[in-house]
Amino acid sequence: MKTRFILMIASVSILSFSSCQKETSSVEQSGINIADDESVSDAVFEDIFSTTDNAGIIVDQLSEAADSKSMTVLSDSCPVITVAHPDTGKWPKTVTVDFGDGCSGLYDNTRSGKIIIEVTGPRLEIGSRRTVTFENYYFNGIKVEGTKVVENTGYNENQNLVCSVSLTDGKLTLPDGRFVERSFVHQREWIAGLLTKNIWDDECLVTGTANGTTIEGTAYTNTITTALHWQRACFFIVSGVVKMEREGKEAVEINYGSGDCDAVAVVTKGGESKEILLRHRMRTMVR
Repeated sequence: MKTRFILMIASVSILSFSSCQKETSSVEQSGINIADDESVSDAVFEDIFSTTDNAGIIVDQLSEAADSKSMTVLSDSCPVITVAHPDTGKWPKTVTVDFGDGCSGLYDNTRSGKIIIEVTGPRLEIGSRRTVTFENYYFNGIKVEGTKVVENTGYNENQNLVCSVSLTDGKLTLPDGRFVERSFVHQREWIAGLLTKNIWDDECLVTGTANGTTIEGTAYTNTITTALHWQRACFFIVSGVVKMEREGKEAVEINYGSGDCDAVAVVTKGGESKEILLRHRMRTMVR
């Protein structure tokens, strides 16, 4: 059987960069562009994580699970959600988040197409998995492809829930045909908000690595050297450091700061640093 209803989905916005300084330095525009591509890619897939997590909350509610979060606090008005139940038993369920031909939601982001999520069990059940695929899905004009898997791996020594999050064959294609390829293996440790009714107090620490190719076709490997602090209520990562290594190029680091919910970050290359401002559009799409 199928349950169909309108859901408000919360998400984060896509990022881009503009330099706070105009003078030249060893942190030349190409270094800033690399940081730009990193944050845009992360932002698109963080948006999908939020959508997936919120859909999991709704599935739990329909299954009368223990999770106490409420539909009334979710905050994006446009997608239609369909939950397909198995003929026998409770699991797995298939959740389709359908944005249709396009609609604008939280932070004026525009999405179209479908996000399809197969859910194997309750969100808080150890070992449960959510496998995410896409059907003609676009985020702010960027086509999104790949397979994302979120698995509940249990509680760590701090008694915080940890999820493994992997992306394979990730690809972001711009309207002009250029694309970024991306795969990653991350760990997300929930440090706040997991069991509360208000999704906006959710916070995670993210660690792990990513690899792929840039818009220019250069191979890269990114390593989170200081855990990224994600807060659902903030547009941007609030702290943490990512080291970006490109084939045949000098490494670039981006530091998201010390915890303030703001748009400031610092890019470092060759021992020299430059402060930048985060924006909401990919650098190649800004007019």
